[in-house]
Parts: sequence; structure tokens; C-alpha cells
Amino acid sequence: MDRRRHRAAVAAAYAERRASAQVAEGALDARHHRLANLRLATAGVAVAVGVLAFGMGRVSSVWLALPVVVFLALAVAHARLIAERTRVRRITSYLDDGLARVEGRWQGRGTTGLHHLPPDHPYADDLDLFGPGSVFDLLSTARTLAGEATLARWLLHPGTPDEARARQQAAVELSGLDALREDLAVLGPDVPHAAATEALSAWATAPARPAPVWAPVALGALSAATLVGMGLWIASGEPPPWIGGALSLQAIVGFALRRQVVRVIHDVEPRARDLALTAALIARIEADTFAAPALVDIRRRLAAGGLPASAQIRRLTRLVELLTSRQNQIFGPISVLLFWATQLAWAVDRWRARAGQAVPDWTAALGELEALAALGTYAAEHPEAVFPTFVAGPPQVQARALTHPLLPPSAAIGNDLSIGGDAAHLVIVSGSNMSGKSTWLRAVGVNVVLAHAGAPVCAAAMTLSPLLPAGTLRVQDSLQSGRSRFFAEITKLRQIVEQARSAAHGAPATLFLIDELLAGTNSHDRRQGAEGVLRGLVALGAIGMATTHDLALTDLATALAPRAINMHFADRFEQGGLEFDYHLREGVVGTSNALALMRSVGLDV
Repeated sequence: MDRRRHRAAVAAAYAERRASAQVAEGALDARHHRLANLRLATAGVAVAVGVLAFGMGRVSSVWLALPVVVFLALAVAHARLIAERTRVRRITSYLDDGLARVEGRWQGRGTTGLHHLPPDHPYADDLDLFGPGSVFDLLSTARTLAGEATLARWLLHPGTPDEARARQQAAVELSGLDALREDLAVLGPDVPHAAATEALSAWATAPARPAPVWAPVALGALSAATLVGMGLWIASGEPPPWIGGALSLQAIVGFALRRQVVRVIHDVEPRARDLALTAALIARIEADTFAAPALVDIRRRLAAGGLPASAQIRRLTRLVELLTSRQNQIFGPISVLLFWATQLAWAVDRWRARAGQAVPDWTAALGELEALAALGTYAAEHPEAVFPTFVAGPPQVQARALTHPLLPPSAAIGNDLSIGGDAAHLVIVSGSNMSGKSTWLRAVGVNVVLAHAGAPVCAAAMTLSPLLPAGTLRVQDSLQSGRSRFFAEITKLRQIVEQARSAAHGAPATLFLIDELLAGTNSHDRRQGAEGVLRGLVALGAIGMATTHDLALTDLATALAPRAINMHFADRFEQGGLEFDYHLREGVVGTSNALALMRSVGLDV
């Protein structure tokens, strides 16, 4: 009940803030329509005054200045209003997404992160870390690829206890900074996908070829001469004798420099929105002060090298905006005479030579802050979750009332967990179909991953040592590779054993999560093979769980006692339907629902 009350309080806070944002959005919509009508009316007045002044000669043309000035002022005010309305709409969308996460309607609203999923990872696919309705879909609030990549890396590669504790401190602090997390979600331009910070870093650090110091001055002098000549031509009606030579020289120089200019334009213009978003997010981070050491370090990295990173990136953003202005139909011809694109291309290359090497660290720092903000958002939206405690010593994980983070709170049943340390190192979980065995293994694995990432876990309490999960919950056959499910399973088991052996060389101990062990072979080979695999893993210092439908395999717990125990999930088949309570109990399951389930769907067995 406490969990539901905590979650309901968060949902109510989101709903209240969303209602306020919707009221503000409605008021801005009304102002938008009024200003649009005023602009239209002012334009009509300007046309009428123009007709009276120039068409009919009834009023002085000076009167035209008044509606023109009013129209321009309204245009500026309207543009600001549209920007504010867009910001408020994005706040409403941000609050909608938060409310959906709290209420369990978040699936598919976030980012799947499938492009971060590496092949043959020991646990990512087994634990649904990426994809629709995945852990990443739930967690990620990042707006840059750097933020997504950082969060994905933390999920894929367990951090050390010190790293996890530092992230916990930062997540706790950020969970209370609602305004900062909201601003990170809405500031800057709306980039359709995550800002390509990796491509931005690669571009910024590529070798720059800035022009010699004298070149911009020489081109400026040539442009000035050409413009003076054009002015004299317009004033006197006669072209100066040297104007043809100046224009020809300008054309030759422009053609000679064209390839370099086109290269710079081609490389930098697509980065305009990414640059603007990166600058806005970094500037917001720089405006805050932090206490957590990880956050303090991020701010230090963004200020290294003199000017704040946001100021440096805004300079580049301004250069790109000026470069884009050459596309204006009125300014375009003048820009050619000014060597506008050439001068700005050189300025961009000078920026890269001066500041480009710092961009990867700036974007990495931003990515870390975004990943920490994602953990902080999760902590704020799940006040019932707790931050785990890491301990030294033998491999172990202990938890009370552990649940799966992807299950709705109303449907999640908590169970206690005790593996390793002074407890058994192997738990064999038996139970019938749909009783919760595989979900329990995933719940344990996902929470261990969250713990090492620095996130809170879905439990009343949790203590663990450094662990590296590995599982067989998503083993599949492959027609293209010519692999049966059994062959795919034993290949994965070999990888788990090799991972467990690596603990002898300083790697974390393995937490194995094996689902339906060797179900694809006969009972004799299954029993002998399962006992060999599990004995070997326990002997290597690994801890974990294995599920089975085959009750003969539960004898392994007796053979391996006291290092192994049996646990089970029970069920009842009543009035033509199955009932599960999803509570984990000691011992071996005493019922089987397979035949009853087949009969319930009409099979004559």
C-alpha cells in the first residue's frame, strides 16, 4: 500500500503541473490568435495607406512608416510568443511522458536504444535491456547520443562499487532538482532524434586547415575595392575603369577557394541544430551549482580551458547561422561580393583549431549528466525504490520484496532473495508454466544491472557484491546459422562458464540466470549435463539460479547441498482456470498444470 501511495503522490504532482502547463498553453494560444489578427489588420492598414499615398496621392508617404513600424514590432512579439508557446507545449509533453511512466503507460513512448545493443552480450538480450518496452525505454530521457550512449554503457558494463556509489549520490541530488530536469528536456531546438554528438566530436577534432593570417585581410580589401567600385558606378552612372578587373579577380579567387568553402559548409551546416541543442543544455548545466562529486566534476570539465563550453559552442553556432544567411534572396548577391561564405568557412576552421579538441570531453560530460539525470528521474518517479548497498567479500546478493522494474506496481509481487555469502550459492527454481520462474530470474538480473549502473532498485532493501550477470533466458534457434535451440543454449552455457573462470583473474564474480536448463535434450543427458554445468559454476565461485520443469533436476539441490537449495512457485487450477500468487516458496513444487491447461483449451489428453 505504501508503494501505491508514494506513486500516487508523484502522479498527482505531475498531473497538477501538467494542468498548469495546459492552462498556460491555452492562454498563449489565445494571444497567438489575437496577435495574428493584429498583424493581418496592420498589414491591411499599410496596404491602404500605400494606395492612398502612391496610388491616389491623398496622403504623404511618411504616414506609411507608422503601420510598417507597428507591423515589425508585432512580428517580433509574435515570434517570441510562438517560441514561448512551443516551449510550454514541450513542457506539457514532458509532463505527459512522466505521468505515463508513473502510471505504467510508458511502453513505446521513449527510446528503444536497439542501436546500442551489441551482439552476443552476456545478459542484455536476456534481461530486455533494449527494445520497445525495455529497461532503456523506461529509463532514458537523454536528448543527445552522448547521453544515450553513456546510459547504455552503464547498463552493459557494470560499474565498480565506487562508481555506482558516486552515481547514486548524483542521482539522489538530481532527483530533487525538478526544474533542472525539466529544462534539460525542453531547452534548445527540437531535434527529431537524439543530437548527433558523436559526429559533432568527430568533426570538431578532424584536422583543421585555417587560412593564413593575411588571407582574410586580403579578401576583405578585395571586397572593399569591389564594393567601392560598385558604389561609384551607381552614383555616377559610369563604371570605374578598374571595376572589371576587380570583379574578375574576385571571381578567380572565389573559384580557387570554392572547394575548401564547400567542404566546410557541407561538414558544418548539418550540425547547426545539434550545436544549438548542445549549447543550450550545457549552458543550463553551467547555471547550476552541485554538491555531489560526480556533478561537480562535470561542471569543472565544462569550464576547463577558459571560457565556458556553452560560450565556445555558441560562438560556433553563431558562425553557422551567419553562414546560412547567405541563402537569403536579398543578401545572397551581396554575400558573394563580401566573400561571406569564404570568410566564415575560415572562421569555422579557426574555431576548430582553437577549441575543437575539447569538444569530445564537453559532449562526454554532457552525456554523463544526461545519464545521471535519467537515473535521477527514475528515482524521483519511483520513491518506493531504494539505492542498494555494496559490500566486499564473497559473491552475494540479498534483497527483500524484490520486484521487476518493468511490471506495473499494482501487478508486481515482491519476493525475498538470498544467494551467495553465507547462503546457498545455487537456487533451483521449479514451478509450472506461467508461474513466474522466468520473470523472477529477469527481476533479479535487471535489479543487479540497475544497482551497478547507480540506479535505485525495486526492492525494500538490497545488498550485493560486485557481480557480472549472464543468462540463457532468450536462447533461440537460427535457421540462417543452422543452429538448433539446444546448440545455441550450450554455446551460451560455455560463454557463462568462461566468464565465471575470468573471476580468477580479477573480474567480478558471475551471477548466472539459467532458464529451463538443457530442456532440448533427453532426460538422462539433461540430468547429467545439468549437474556437470551447475557443479562447475559453483566450483568456479559463481552464484545464481536455474529454473526447470523437470522435477528430476531438483535432486541436484540435494546432491550439492548445502551450496544449493530448492525453491518453487505454486499454482492452482480451479473452475477451468489457473490461479497464481507468484510467491516464492522453499522446496520443490508439488503440482503440475500442463495436462489441465491442455484440456482447458480443448485438447483431448
